[in-house]
Amino acid sequence: MVIVMRILWLKSKNDKKNFIFQKNLGLDVYELEDLEETDKKIEELKVGYHTIVVSNEVASFSSDIIRKYAKDDGINIIIARGKNEY
Repeated sequence: MVIVMRILWLKSKNDKKNFIFQKNLGLDVYELEDLEETDKKIEELKVGYHTIVVSNEVASFSSDIIRKYAKDDGINIIIARGKNEY
């Protein structure tokens, strides 16, 4: 039995620092044009993915990340710190 975990990295289209490595490896990196659409886009994307890693910038535009998705067993949302946030 093979279990496939689909992971998506979500960042702003203007973000030139985060998830470059993942993108260069050909992994699924989605770039949001409008950060105000973050919650809507996560809702659309969660159907095909088990885990969505969002940049800190994108997370700041979501009202549902903590309130809604923390209790949703169908999706894991991970907020990644930016390169300059260490």
